[in-house]
Amino acid sequence: MKTYYADMHIHIGRTYTGKPVKITGAKSLTFSNIIQHARNEKGLDMIGIIDCHSPEVIEEISQLLHLGEIVEHDDGGLLYGDMSIIPGSELEIYDQNCQGPIHVLCFFPTIRAMSDFSIWLSQHLKNIQLSSQRIYVSGRLLQKKVKELGGLFIPAHVFTPFKSMYGKGVNRSLTEVFDPERIDAIELGLSSNTKMAEQIAELKDFTFLTNSDAHSLKKIAREYQTLSLNAPTFKEFAMALKQNGGRKVSANYGLDPLLGKYHGTACAKCLTPFRVDEGICQQCGSEKYIKGVADRIAELVSSHVERIERPPYIHQVPLEFLPGLGPKMLEKLLDHFGTEMAILHRIPYEQLKKVVPLTIADLIMAARKGELHLQAGGGGKYGKISGD
Repeated sequence: MKTYYADMHIHIGRTYTGKPVKITGAKSLTFSNIIQHARNEKGLDMIGIIDCHSPEVIEEISQLLHLGEIVEHDDGGLLYGDMSIIPGSELEIYDQNCQGPIHVLCFFPTIRAMSDFSIWLSQHLKNIQLSSQRIYVSGRLLQKKVKELGGLFIPAHVFTPFKSMYGKGVNRSLTEVFDPERIDAIELGLSSNTKMAEQIAELKDFTFLTNSDAHSLKKIAREYQTLSLNAPTFKEFAMALKQNGGRKVSANYGLDPLLGKYHGTACAKCLTPFRVDEGICQQCGSEKYIKGVADRIAELVSSHVERIERPPYIHQVPLEFLPGLGPKMLEKLLDHFGTEMAILHRIPYEQLKKVVPLTIADLIMAARKGELHLQAGGGGKYGKISGD
């Protein structure tokens, strides 16, 4: 078995002709730019690119296959050199069983399967060109179609306040919307971690994923996982989600939940911490608030949960989050050491401090060891980091 770094939730902002896909995504997030940046600067071994159902994205992938710049692996996935790309789609479900919109991820082994899925999708949503569109079928029917095409089905960022399985505060169980037998894993999202999620009994049998949900190139790999696989293929990834044959998620790397935008309950108007029992924001007087992930999970905690052995959840801080480490200094680090994965995990302290100021080298080491001091985020505002 080998260890592979994987981020399985990266959005496409624009097609190669400049047409929007993810409206809120950066214009630089084209398929070609993503694969180059993820491999050459981030140092990832496997990525899941969402929004591959968009017809122009399928066209770009087909052109790259024709030119031989990427190739399809016999066991599924597209190889760009030694990095594997798993084509995916993020969709929004809001059927009669949902109490709020829910985002899900669907992955497929081949571009042919993705193309067939795109054709089917075009009959059930308003704009096949765009990302995260509402699909006008039930969650269970969508699951059935994904499985017919040999795909994987994963509820996305399940605790965030908006557009997630548990986030709106009404749905209390996966079974209200989905067939659990057709769920392959659970994506946690930026404001939660394994310790928080494993308090919910119905999640016991699912593998947890930690992905970036990147809307810009620099946000790629702000969360990721290591996978133990024989090769970086769709088949091996699917086996890892089921922990078959020794394949597995060996570690989750994610932001400390305190850094997430929705960890704490916050005033909807001024985003300062909000105490629900007080009923009013002490800062601005507003009565409206955005319930934080920590408080939402507290509502869902099961009275008895059978604990199982899970991979470690390592509170990894992306380089761009470190105070004082700007774009020029990051470029200098990459010039010397190659990729962000190398800088975050492998480069010795003695080498780091030869390239950047001692304060930055100390911050990188503190981030590696999980020793940074944090201030909680909430209401859509990220938490803060200091090296003190």
